[in-house]
Amino acid sequence: MGTLPRRLLFSLALLLLAAAAAPGAVAAGRLSTSYYRRSCPRVEQIVSDVVAAKQRANPSTAAGTLRLFFHDCFVSGCDASVLVSPLSSDQTPERAAEINLSLPGDAFDAVARAKTALEAACPGAVSCADILALAARDLVGILGGPRFPVFLGRRDARRSDARDVEGNLPRTNMSARAMAVLFARKGITPQEMVALAGAHTVGFSHCAEFAHRLYNYGGADGYDPSLNPAFARALQSSCTGYDKDPTISIFNDIVTPRDFDELYYKNLPRGLGLLASDAALWEYGPTRVFVQRYADNRTAFFEDFAKAMQKLGTVGVKTGRQGVVRRQCDILD
Repeated sequence: MGTLPRRLLFSLALLLLAAAAAPGAVAAGRLSTSYYRRSCPRVEQIVSDVVAAKQRANPSTAAGTLRLFFHDCFVSGCDASVLVSPLSSDQTPERAAEINLSLPGDAFDAVARAKTALEAACPGAVSCADILALAARDLVGILGGPRFPVFLGRRDARRSDARDVEGNLPRTNMSARAMAVLFARKGITPQEMVALAGAHTVGFSHCAEFAHRLYNYGGADGYDPSLNPAFARALQSSCTGYDKDPTISIFNDIVTPRDFDELYYKNLPRGLGLLASDAALWEYGPTRVFVQRYADNRTAFFEDFAKAMQKLGTVGVKTGRQGVVRRQCDILD
């Protein structure tokens, strides 16, 4: 019997790691789509109405809320610990960590507005963690993406510490292999990772996050040769002065930036992936196959994205006495 190729062995190891780290059946089993049936029966409608109004007023809300949900779940679990304001805590909370400083205010505001409406309708009933999960789902649907059931019953964290963040969130210059290991530690498979990366079909990134691909990269042109040349030159021009103005940003998907669709995946083989971590998904064989699958089939992407979001929403959840229901999302009880 011959030996298995190293790449196949690595892929099998990732699947085993993801299975071992997957959310426990007990924790996930305590979540339910009907959790608030008696305590707050209109919870989904209230959240939907609030975030829809917020999205109409501030179109960047959807992408920001998706990112906020991911950053919350991947650090200490889906427990609203990322929502705690540095102004309301004696310690330095997750929100103050360097990688979280660019999380958009509109996303925090969307959750806060929904919480205010729910406290008026159902005082002390609905957790901030559940509000964030519902808001992320609803906003994906508003942009044309899939709508899927959200399992509820999460409790909010009693603590939030910026020191927990480093090493738990992917960086924009990470290789696909390194990201796959990080995601596997959270119970997320490589295929689920690629499906979740499809959230980059909306939103934008600041030039500082990909400037290393544009300037002084080496070679005659100075940019990453995996970039489409016309795209690279346009980025070099658009990001001029980013070091003096850190707010300069570019849409993640330059083709259909406001639509939740499969164009993000179609862009990657064309050299139109903005972040190095996006381009890496196409360059790495074990993830390329899923990029191609979703580029060719929107239905497959939507179905797999919905399942991956449901799984993401169970990472590290706290239920029952493991957490609390905060009265204000940005203040620890």
